[in-house]
Parts: sequence; structure tokens; C-alpha cells
Amino acid sequence: MRESDLYGPVKAYLEAQGYIVKGEVGAVDVLACRGDEPPVVVELKTGFSLTLLHQAVARQAVTDLVYVAVPHRTGKVAARALRDNVALCRRLGLGVLSVRLSDGLVIAHADPGPYVPRKQPRRKTALLREFQRLQGDPNRGGSVKQGLMTGYRQDALRCAAALAKAGQARGRDVAAACGVTQATRIMADNHYGWFARVATGVYTLTEAGRAALD
Repeated sequence: MRESDLYGPVKAYLEAQGYIVKGEVGAVDVLACRGDEPPVVVELKTGFSLTLLHQAVARQAVTDLVYVAVPHRTGKVAARALRDNVALCRRLGLGVLSVRLSDGLVIAHADPGPYVPRKQPRRKTALLREFQRLQGDPNRGGSVKQGLMTGYRQDALRCAAALAKAGQARGRDVAAACGVTQATRIMADNHYGWFARVATGVYTLTEAGRAALD
């Protein structure tokens, strides 16, 4: 596959919208003009790359209407990569086209324009809640995510420590002893396999729990 394979479908796509299209004008892969409107620039590549983004951002010195065009690929991995790359291009103010080479179909995934991030208050709240829940700073930034200390794990360890002293206890007594208000729920869920229920609402520590404390 060559970048030039994308040119015909992209040209036809733009011409259908009333543009006059020419390839390889100066440093630009595709240049399209329509009346007195700002020109449209399209950079062609056989796949997303940092080089493609660098070129496209450089073209924004010429016009605000800059697109990148890549082949359309199928499959879950390709779809996820396309979604992430489209999100990045939106942040850069770039449009995104994909070309289905089997029939020349051009799909517009994003148009150029100022990026206005959509905030997600619930994610922010969850992030700040986890920040407040963590005791101290137990993790080194940049570490592998698996096995990191979380606020939930810290709370479970505090419950385990309280049970290690008591032998067995009711959930409300563990909560009072270690200050974890969700002690009963944590022990009932038993996410780590540290707790065993010996009677209704009464728990004791398993060998796995003792090992975790050690």
C-alpha cells in the first residue's frame, strides 16, 4: 500500500463537495479550494504516526482546515486505535478521514475545529475520593499498575489487622477498631480472600489474610 493509493478516493470525496482538488502542491499532499473559502489541506499516510501529526500541525500555519487521511482498518484493535487517534486529533484541531480501499469509501471521523474538552465530573470525584482515601503515598509514580496499593486495599489491610488482634469479630466492631466505615462490606465481599465468615456478621482472618499482613 502506498500513500498515493489514498489520493483518488480523497479527491473524489472533496470534488463531490464542490472543491477543486490538486495533489502535491508545494509541501502539501492534497490541496482543495472552493470559491473564496479557506483552502482545505489533507495529509495522506498509510497509518497514524507522530510524523503525520507533525506534518498536519505544521499545515495549520496555512489554513485551519487540515485533515489527516489513513486507510480504514477493521477489527477491535484497529477500531480502538482509531478512536484514540481521533480523540488526539480533535485535541490538535485536526480533521480525520479514513479510506476504505476496497471500494474507495471515505469516512469523516472528525472535522477541524477548536477543541473543547468534555469534562467528566464523576471521574474527577472518583479520582479525588481515591486520593483522600489513600493513607500516605504508598506507590511510586510510573510503576506498573498491577499490584499497586489502593485505598480499598489499605482499608482491607486495616480490617485484617483488627481481626488479627481480635481473632474474630462482628463487622461493626472491626469498623470501630480500625476506623473503616465499610468494614462489613469489605469483609463480606472478600475481594482478596483474606476473610472468612464464621457466623452471621462475624468474621475471622484466613491464612491468606495473615500472609498479607506479614
